[in-house]
Amino acid sequence: MTTPDRTDTPAGSEQIDAIIAELGDWRGATLRRMRALIREADPEVVEARKWVKPSNPSGVPVWSHGGMICTGESYKAKVKLTFAKGAALPDPAGLFNASLDGKVRRAIDIAEGDEPDADAFKALVRAAVALNTSGGRP
Repeated sequence: MTTPDRTDTPAGSEQIDAIIAELGDWRGATLRRMRALIREADPEVVEARKWVKPSNPSGVPVWSHGGMICTGESYKAKVKLTFAKGAALPDPAGLFNASLDGKVRRAIDIAEGDEPDADAFKALVRAAVALNTSGGRP
C-alpha cells in the first residue's frame, strides 16, 4: 500500500528551488531543466526534499506520484537522476546509463554539456507514474 504523496507540496517545491539556487552552476541549470521536464510529464508530481544530514545539509530532491518516481542528486562531475523502479521501465532511447546492475533502480548520469532527449525522459517519467499508480506491477 502506498502512502499519499500530497504532503506539504509548496514547502517541498521551495526547498528544491533553494537546492537549485545553491548549486548556481551547470548542475543547477541541469537540475532545473530536468525538473521542468518532470513537471511537464506529470503536472500532478509532488516535490519534496529528503535525506537531510550533516554530510548533505541541502538534502535530496525527490519527485513522487503514487510512490517515488526519481531523485535528483548533484556531484562534482554529474547530476544523477535515480528512478526508484527504473529496472521495470521501458527505456527504448537508452537514457539509463548508471546503476544498470541493480535489480530495481536505474539512473541517468548527466555530465556538463549533456542534453538527454526530452521526449524520451518525459516518457520515462510517465511510465514511472503509470507503474506506481498500477500497484507497482509492470
